[in-house]
Amino acid sequence: MSRSIVRDMDETTSPGRFGAPGIGRRAPGFGRRTPGFGPSDRGWFIGGGIALIWTFPTLLSLWELPDLWASIAGTVVEVLFAAVFLVSVPVIRRTRQRFARLLPAGILFGLSLLLLPLIGDGVRWTWTFVGVAIAVSRTGRSVVFPLVGALSLGAFVVGAPEDSFLSALNAAVILSVSFMMFSFVENIVTLEKLRTAQDQVAELAAERERSRVARDVHDILGHSLTVITVKAELAGRLMDAGSPAARNEVAQIEQLSRGALADVRATVHGYRGVSISGELAAARAALESAGVAAELPGSTDQVPSDRRELAGWVVREAVTNVVRHAEASVCRVSLDARSVEVADDGRGPSGASSGSGLTGLRERVETAGGRMSVGRSDLGGFRVRVTW
Repeated sequence: MSRSIVRDMDETTSPGRFGAPGIGRRAPGFGRRTPGFGPSDRGWFIGGGIALIWTFPTLLSLWELPDLWASIAGTVVEVLFAAVFLVSVPVIRRTRQRFARLLPAGILFGLSLLLLPLIGDGVRWTWTFVGVAIAVSRTGRSVVFPLVGALSLGAFVVGAPEDSFLSALNAAVILSVSFMMFSFVENIVTLEKLRTAQDQVAELAAERERSRVARDVHDILGHSLTVITVKAELAGRLMDAGSPAARNEVAQIEQLSRGALADVRATVHGYRGVSISGELAAARAALESAGVAAELPGSTDQVPSDRRELAGWVVREAVTNVVRHAEASVCRVSLDARSVEVADDGRGPSGASSGSGLTGLRERVETAGGRMSVGRSDLGGFRVRVTW
């Protein structure tokens, strides 16, 4: 009987799949309201049906009665008792009110008392089923333990005058079986909670990954589209002037757009990497196209290998910010073993963007264990500094 409950409850908590492992539909379990009985109750019906074999001695006692109608009435009560026991766990599962879950146990106890005039203290042998119904009610230790204890004591007291040994055995059976079932249900509930927590963690991980991809796409397109916009404006002016250099600018725009598309595709698939060397080269091209003098380091060897990607992101976003908002004439990038700094001589903090670009950069830096500060640079403009 207990194994059937465990198998049944394991079926009711098996996770589905929707995007990430562990995210999916959960079948109905204890305390969840679902209409009717379904496949998830099959395990209990099988186990509970096998357990009802222990009602046969009571049936034999009923059919040994000299009055046929008394035997028939007792049998009807016993059949009702068995039916209520079989539906007790499915009903408890679908009952949200805590103490209402004790109703099946109360009905079982009441039916057993109807047999009292017929078989006397023999009804105490049916109270094991009442104890099980109490144990699986999920009303908590403070309710289950006193009720089962009182039921067990009652069985001992009722049967003691006849045979103290059998009465003690009956009480011990009620206690042991009920507490065993209580422990099984507690373990099942704990398993449900753990799987629910696992689902929540998976959902949070999926949400975090979506945020990461969105941030990466924003950073990539923000940088690339800014450079493309600047170069398109330059190409337009060169065309108006009849300069042959316009063709070269258009070719660079095409190259940048293809690179941005490749970066977006790689980001979605999780294969794109950012390096400080590549970002410095891209920064030089972007700044020159915007007419900003670039003061960039000649080497990136001083940046630790585990911080090169982070430094590349800082240069990418900060330089994009300079090109978009600073109206600067000079942009300086400084690197050392502990930090990266991008400064300009433009409009300063009041004119700098504080939107999603720098916000996403700050989140990225903090996730990597670094610290980001912004403010006025010694050139008179805006400064972004990240340390680790």
